[in-house]
Amino acid sequence: MASDLVTTTGNPPRPAPAARSPIGRLLRWDVLVTALLVVVFLAGAAGSPGFADAGNLSFALGDLGEIALIALAMTLLVVAAEVDLSVASVLGLSSALLGALWDAGWAIETIIPLVVLAGAVCGLVNGLLVTRLGLPSLAVTIGTMALYRGLAYVVLGDRAVAEFPQQYTGLVTGDIPGTPVPYPVGLFVLLAIVTGVVLHATGTGRSLFAIGSQEEAAFFAGIRVKRVKLVLFVVSGLVAGFAGVVYTLRYGSARADNGFGVELAVIAAVLLGGVDFDGGKGTLGGVIAGVLLIGLLRNLLMLDDVATEIQSIVTGLLLIVSVLTPRLAAVLRRRRRAPSSPAPRSTTEEGNR
Repeated sequence: MASDLVTTTGNPPRPAPAARSPIGRLLRWDVLVTALLVVVFLAGAAGSPGFADAGNLSFALGDLGEIALIALAMTLLVVAAEVDLSVASVLGLSSALLGALWDAGWAIETIIPLVVLAGAVCGLVNGLLVTRLGLPSLAVTIGTMALYRGLAYVVLGDRAVAEFPQQYTGLVTGDIPGTPVPYPVGLFVLLAIVTGVVLHATGTGRSLFAIGSQEEAAFFAGIRVKRVKLVLFVVSGLVAGFAGVVYTLRYGSARADNGFGVELAVIAAVLLGGVDFDGGKGTLGGVIAGVLLIGLLRNLLMLDDVATEIQSIVTGLLLIVSVLTPRLAAVLRRRRRAPSSPAPRSTTEEGNR
């Protein structure tokens, strides 16, 4: 099979990668992000009163719930060299659907599964456009980002629906008994463990990395590339739909503009965690560190009464840095490894030959 793959793709087999030195392991991007997370936490604890209090940390973690959940699904997509920019609009659409159905007298137990299913359908539409029509996911999901947000306004308009059942809002805003950890964060931890096992310890995860590294080679190796990507988009939409439920119940208000701009924080966390936007590289541990780093920075800025616009600027700068730095590092590595050009032959040498 390996020889057939090489013959089909026309690429020579890659040499086995050299073992990393201890310094090389320390300079891995995800390790550096984790170290920066520790530095930010220590600086915040030392310089901002109340930052390290259990109550504030519980609030900061709860405020990350939806971003963290969506980042898990987004990690799988970006590893496979795709992206879904419509996740925030799917969150808003699911919030609008929840509010409209609750306002119409539906039971909340019926509404929540339908809303999550609607999110999965949105992901299915994205996946079909990408895998069946061959359209780039970046362009497709920019279009559906506007489409789904527009549908949210069609469903609910400018209204806000509130007064959801206390047992459901309490489940989202409350902490796990005996801990300062909010219930959504506990759910995220369980899903992160499952996602990490799938991504780093199963054949499915290896398939995702193979697709992101070289899609054509993955196809000839027997991986059903289109089917895998379609499933990833459905999962992304499903998780975004569920995040819309969490977001709505946490704030106690269903609105069509809920979650506006969440996709920026999600993408920033994934790329800041070391997942290559071109696919094929990254670790879930790095993404979790990226999510926490963005959450702590947002919380610090909030405690210092920094305007929301400045918080968005910081998130945007982190996104730029996370994309630019690995590419600059790769360019420098290539230049170091490139053999020096041979010196030009003199005319005397040419004449003596």
